[in-house]
Amino acid sequence: MRRVANQIRSFPTASHPDAVALILGSMPGEASLRAGQYYAHPRNAFWPVMEAVLGVGADLPYEERIAALIDRRVALWDVLASCVRPGSLDSDIVDSTAVPNDLPGFLTEHPLVRTVFFNGTKAEQAWRRHIAPALPGSPLRLVRLPSTSPANASYSTERKIEAWRVVPLAVEVPPEGRRL
Repeated sequence: MRRVANQIRSFPTASHPDAVALILGSMPGEASLRAGQYYAHPRNAFWPVMEAVLGVGADLPYEERIAALIDRRVALWDVLASCVRPGSLDSDIVDSTAVPNDLPGFLTEHPLVRTVFFNGTKAEQAWRRHIAPALPGSPLRLVRLPSTSPANASYSTERKIEAWRVVPLAVEVPPEGRRL
């Protein structure tokens, strides 16, 4: 019997109005949706990467990790507000069902954001399809980074960390970060 996928919804933004950088995923995976937390899959490298590049302790309680990102003026959200996706893979998102988050509104409310980092190709593709047309001539710096998802097995955690070392440059945090 074929499984019918339901419309899934992303989380609210984790941000403060003084954010200078925004990290965008496409849509939280099943483990994250169940936990109600960004990047909750135990093999997702996002939090170990944040520990390495921004000093956000991967072993901190979730609320403290989010607060630490916000303290570093980094906002976290997803390009899509909702979509149909059977499973957790970005490649399974049914494009015709994708509804974007109000990123133009977010950027109006967060005028200091100058750099948008995409956590993987699908997030960038969704941005270009759904958001970029509403922001012609935007001065934003757009940077695609390798997905921290365990599905991106072609990149080791170490390679992901090296690629993500550009994030501190956007938020003026020393590359070694500072541990809470």
